[in-house]
Amino acid sequence: MAATQIMLLIAAYFVVLILISYFTGKEDSNDAFFKANKSAPWYLVAFGMIGASLSGVTFISVPGAVEAKQFGYLQVVFGYFFGYLVIAYVLLPIYYKLNLTSIYTYLKDRFGNVSYKTGSVAFLISRVVGASFRLFLVAKVLQLLIFDQYGIPFTVTVIITIALIWLYTFKGGIKTIIFTDTLQTLFMLISVVVTIVFLASALDLNSISEVYTNVKESAMSKTFFFNDVNDAQYFVKSFLAGMFITITMTGLDQDMMQKNLTCKNLKEAQKNMVSFSVVLIFVNILFLVLGLMLTQYANQNGITAKKDDLFPTIAMLPEIGVLTSAFFLLGLIAAAYSSADSALTSLTTSFCIDIIELDKKPKASQKRIRKQTHIFISILLVIVIVLFDAIFKDVSVIWELFKAAGYTYGPLLGLFAFGIYTKAQLKDKYVWIVAIIAPIVSYFINKYSVDLLSGYQIGFEILIINGILTFLGLILIRRKQH
Repeated sequence: MAATQIMLLIAAYFVVLILISYFTGKEDSNDAFFKANKSAPWYLVAFGMIGASLSGVTFISVPGAVEAKQFGYLQVVFGYFFGYLVIAYVLLPIYYKLNLTSIYTYLKDRFGNVSYKTGSVAFLISRVVGASFRLFLVAKVLQLLIFDQYGIPFTVTVIITIALIWLYTFKGGIKTIIFTDTLQTLFMLISVVVTIVFLASALDLNSISEVYTNVKESAMSKTFFFNDVNDAQYFVKSFLAGMFITITMTGLDQDMMQKNLTCKNLKEAQKNMVSFSVVLIFVNILFLVLGLMLTQYANQNGITAKKDDLFPTIAMLPEIGVLTSAFFLLGLIAAAYSSADSALTSLTTSFCIDIIELDKKPKASQKRIRKQTHIFISILLVIVIVLFDAIFKDVSVIWELFKAAGYTYGPLLGLFAFGIYTKAQLKDKYVWIVAIIAPIVSYFINKYSVDLLSGYQIGFEILIINGILTFLGLILIRRKQH
C-alpha cells in the first residue's frame, strides 16, 4: 500500500471513532467520564477488554517472538486464566462492596492517606510506562510505513498519535471507550484471521486440518518447558508470573478495573471477567499460530526481518495484496488504540481522584480540571514515548513491558495482598519507603541472580519477588497490637 492509501485508511478509521464519540459523549459529566453511569452491558465490556488486554504489543511482539521462544508464551497465558479467577472472586467483590471509582481508595480506607497516595503513584508510573511502550511500538510502525516517506520526525508522529486518542476520548471518557474498544477488538481479530488465511494459501496449506498438522509438527510450536529450572521459560516460573502479572496489571490496575466497574453489578462484572478470560486463551493461540506461519513464510521467501519487524514487514509486501495489508493496518491501529485510549482515561481518572482529589474542589470547576488533566496526561505520554525512542532500539517490546511491570506493579501487589490477607494496621507514614526499597532490591536480585543462585535466571517472576519483598517490608512497619 502507498503512504497516501494508508493515510486515507487511518483517516476513515478515526472518522468512525469520532462519530462513536459524538453519540456516546453527549453527556459530558464526570460520572459518565469515570464510570459510564454504571450502565455498561457486561458482554460489551468483556469483548472490548480482549483488545485492551492484547494491545499493539501483543499484535506485533507475540508473533515476532515465536522464532526465538516457540509457543512458550502460552504458559504465561495459562497463568493469566487463573489470575482472572482471583480478580473475579477476590478483588471485584471488594471493589463493588466499597462502590469505588478509583480502586486505590481501598488503600486509604484500609491503611491511611500515605498508603493511598503510594498506591496511586505506583499505578500512575506503571500505566504511563505500559501505555508508552504500547504506543511507542505503534508509532514506530506508522513512522516506517508513512511518515518517513514524507520526512516527518518521529516526535511529530507521536504527537499526532496521542492527539487522535485525545480527540475521541475527551468528552465521553470510559463511556465512549466501552463502545470503541468493541469495534477495535473486532477489527483486530478479523485482521489476524485474514492474515492467517493468506499465509495458509502461500504455504500450500489448504484446510484447517493441514494448518493444524503444520503447527503441530513444527519445532516452533513447543509449548511447555520443564527440563531446566534455570531457564527463564521454565513452566512453573512462566505460569506463576502470568498469574501474578494478571492480578497486578489487570486486578490492581485502574485502567482495566475501571471498565469492570462500569457494569451494573458484581454478578455481571464477574460474568464479564470469566468469559473474557476463556476467550483470551484462544485469541493468544491465534497470535502464536500467526507468528509460526509468518516465520515459515519469511524463511521460505528469504525475508530477514525479525522480532517486532516481522509482521509489519510481511504485511506490507506488494505480493500480500492491498486487502490483507489494509486489514493488518486496521488490526494494528485497533489493537494499539484499544489499550491506549483506556490508559489515557484511567490515568486522567486516577490523577483527578487520587492525586488532586477532585471531589474536594469547587463543583463549578471540576469538569474544567478534569479536561485540563486529560491534556496534561496526553503531553506526558508524548514525552515518555520520545524518551523510549532514544533508549530502546533492537528489542522485543512485550518482554521489555513485562520487565518494567515487574518493578512498577510489585509494590501494588504487596500492598493489596497485605490489606486483604492480614488484619494488621501499618505505620502509614513509612509505606512509601517500603514501596521504593522493594523494587530497588528486586533489581539487584535480578541483575545478579545467575551468580547468587547457581545459574538461576529470573524471568517474569521478578514481579512476585518484588511483591513478597514489599509484603515483608510492610510486616516490619506494622503497628503493634495491644
